[in-house]
Amino acid sequence: MSEQPTPTATAHFTAPYGPLAEALAIAEFGTACASAPAQAAVLVETDDTGLTLRTHDYETAVSITVPAATTTQAGASLIPLAQLKKAMAAMVAGETKATAARTTLTLAGDLLITEHLSVPVNAIPVGEFAPAPEPAPVAAHLDAQHLHRQLQRVLTAAGTDDTLPTLTGVQMTLTGQTLTLAATDRYRLAVADVPATPHPDHPHTTADYTLSALVPARVLTRLSKHLKTHTGSVGLAYGTPEITLTVGDTTLTIQQLDGDLPKYNALLPKSVDTSLTLDRATAQRALKKCRALITAKGERHSPVTFRWDDHGSLTLAPRIGEPEDLARIKGMPIASTTLAGETPLSREAHLNPAFLKDALDSFAEADTITLHLRDPKEGSTNVPPLLLTAGPHPTGSDYRHLLMPVHVS
Repeated sequence: MSEQPTPTATAHFTAPYGPLAEALAIAEFGTACASAPAQAAVLVETDDTGLTLRTHDYETAVSITVPAATTTQAGASLIPLAQLKKAMAAMVAGETKATAARTTLTLAGDLLITEHLSVPVNAIPVGEFAPAPEPAPVAAHLDAQHLHRQLQRVLTAAGTDDTLPTLTGVQMTLTGQTLTLAATDRYRLAVADVPATPHPDHPHTTADYTLSALVPARVLTRLSKHLKTHTGSVGLAYGTPEITLTVGDTTLTIQQLDGDLPKYNALLPKSVDTSLTLDRATAQRALKKCRALITAKGERHSPVTFRWDDHGSLTLAPRIGEPEDLARIKGMPIASTTLAGETPLSREAHLNPAFLKDALDSFAEADTITLHLRDPKEGSTNVPPLLLTAGPHPTGSDYRHLLMPVHVS
């Protein structure tokens, strides 16, 4: 008698469509860069502990358990993730959203079953799936909502030029009870702090020991969307060469980028010559008008200008038109209050309007922002970078945004 072939797919489980679809949407984070069919698939594992979905595209690995599922047979099935999602959606087509979410789906090996339909899905031999490395021990825990807010602020400053791969990452540095996030694209720098609770059993979480990793910003952007609705804590683990974040029932293991960001602390001023507060909403309105005028004039790459007149009054204006037109442009006034130093007089700072918008938007919870200025070096016409914080002191804020002025002839 000839031997029976080993089944390609052996996982058996039953789960409501809603929780299963949500879990697959998160698992999809681990297939975004997949080049091989097996790594664009989801590994479905069932045993007496429940249902686990795994993906791994060599940049990101996702492992997620589905508490709402009931397993009926231990096994494993490797199913193309996109095909599985489409087949599941098709099987609840025509139902209301609420009814679809409650619809019971069963996967029996490679057969997808509902009350009304049964349809096979393609299965790939499980042995073709390359598993992810085991995560490192958790070093610290973070509040998910605090991490989400600070990531949203920092990610805007990350570079997108793949010819400079180091600048496409976010530096995540854990020192004692603080996780510091930093990103730069050479034209701006964002640095944010997140309180951390060190894991008591981790050997390297003392105040004088630093753990650091450079993490692809595009992966953290996908993760941030998941964090938006999570209210618990996030576990953070540093491996080599991976970093792992545990969010509820989901574990994401991310391949680090080579290298580190440049020594950005040297760019952040420890002292400034002037600190003044601006009304954020007024600055945003002024910027919106300036950007609209730049668009109307068809001058896409024109900067906007913070200008202090001889009396110290501040305006924001678009830098558009011919050279002889510039003196005739009047900017929108922005009320400001000097907190420290002398009010600037007869001074200009030209800024990329898109970068200024990102900076203003990143202070969404603040009515006012503080602008910190340093005087140009003697004999130099270059304007030093502008530092924006929510607090009055350049070093006393949990978020710092540095803008490099644009040089104009």
